[in-house]
Amino acid sequence: MGCGAGKPGAAQKVAEPKSGEGAVVRTVVILSGPPGGGKGTLAPKMVAALGIPQLSTGDMLRAAVASGSEIGLQAKGVMDEGGLVPDSLVTGIIKERTQAEDCRRGFILDGFPRTVEQAKLLDDMLNDSKEAVTHLLALEVPDEVLTERICGRWVHKSSGRSYHVKFNPPKSLVEGAEPSAETMLDDET
Repeated sequence: MGCGAGKPGAAQKVAEPKSGEGAVVRTVVILSGPPGGGKGTLAPKMVAALGIPQLSTGDMLRAAVASGSEIGLQAKGVMDEGGLVPDSLVTGIIKERTQAEDCRRGFILDGFPRTVEQAKLLDDMLNDSKEAVTHLLALEVPDEVLTERICGRWVHKSSGRSYHVKFNPPKSLVEGAEPSAETMLDDET
C-alpha cells in the first residue's frame, strides 16, 4: 500500500510519485490523527505553506450533494435513509474533487483514510492516475490532552466557528465565568 508505515507521529515521505514525460507530479498528503488531535489547527498552516487545498470528506460529501452531481445524488440517497456512505462512494467523491483546478499541484486529505479498506481504495484511485501518497503526517496526542481539548470545545452551529473554554474562548466568556449557552456566544453574530 502507498500509505506506508514507519515511526509514529513523524511526517514521512511514503512514496515516490510516478511521472511520465511532461506529467505534473502532485503532492498528496494524508493528515491523520484523533478528534482533538490538532488536524484542524495544523491543516490551514499546511495549506498556506504548500499552496494546496485541505480536503475533508464531510465537506466534500456536503458539496457533492449540493452540486447535484451523480455521485452526490447517490450519497444523498444513502444519507437520507440514515445510512453510512459506502467507502467506494466516498472515494469516488474524492476522485471527483481532486480533478478541480485547485488540486492541480496536490491536496491534503484530512482524516481520510480511516480504515485499511479506505487506504486500499485510495491507493487504487491514485494508481489509476499513476500517483501515490507522497507524505503522511500522523498526529499522536495523549488521551488526557484529547479529553481536555474535546470537553472544552464549543461550536457555533450556524457559522461552524469553534471556540474553547481555555484555549480560544469567545469574547463573551469573562475570566472566571462558568461556560454556558449564555456566556459562550459567537464573536461575529
